[in-house]
Amino acid sequence: MNDTRQPHYEVLALRYATTDLKRPRHENFFPGMDLHEGDMPLDYYIWLIRGEGRVVVVDTGFGAEAARMRGRILLHEPADLLHRAGVDAAEVSDVVLTHLHYDHAGGLSAFPSARFHLQDDEMRFATGRSMRHACLRAPFECRDVTQAVELVFADRMIFHDGDAAIFPGIELFRVGGHSGGLQVVRVSTARGRLVLASDAFHFNENRLRRAPFPIVHHLGEMLEGFVRCEELAGNDASLLIPGHDPEVRRRWPSFDGDALDIVRLDLPPKTAE
Repeated sequence: MNDTRQPHYEVLALRYATTDLKRPRHENFFPGMDLHEGDMPLDYYIWLIRGEGRVVVVDTGFGAEAARMRGRILLHEPADLLHRAGVDAAEVSDVVLTHLHYDHAGGLSAFPSARFHLQDDEMRFATGRSMRHACLRAPFECRDVTQAVELVFADRMIFHDGDAAIFPGIELFRVGGHSGGLQVVRVSTARGRLVLASDAFHFNENRLRRAPFPIVHHLGEMLEGFVRCEELAGNDASLLIPGHDPEVRRRWPSFDGDALDIVRLDLPPKTAE
């Protein structure tokens, strides 16, 4: 008899950096979409999926140099946070790159044993004519992109043309919008199929109000991406994980009592949205 059991994974969000707490709200919405006063800082995460005898990391974060150049507050080296969660970055075999912006692909060298999963469209975007334009290349670092190209030549880059299942219960879906080939990750957990939306929406508020984040390559794709993510989660908001929202760390239970920057997304949230 075939085993049709759906695998269940543990999924962690690891907050490695943040912005100044005084970051104004209007910087997180497309111009004219929010005129409210107030502060709205960004948090920066990578994600860890493990179970069924495998470990998959989603995105690599950035380090001290990028934090200094970009004016961000580095709380932990991403590899150190993984170590805190019991994972040696040097031994990770698979890393999903949701896209190649500096805060998602700035730590490729921390994973010397990994193969990397990326959308064809993202590599075309990050190495093509669009990078002639300052506003489109601003979220990229040239050294990250060239290192990604080196991984292609080292036969360590696995390309995906649209939606794909990379392991049982771990699926990739191309949504675009924020970048040329942004992909989101859907993971089977004990409480349902969780959608790691990455920058499909930075904050839940971006999605709920259909008010896009201002760094955008294709506005229509970003708006449709909100809908796609909702459908992928079965319209269960508790299964939708935004890419930069500080509420993630507050809403989900800590991985352990001391690791306040690591939370368990495969467990039910402590509070409603």
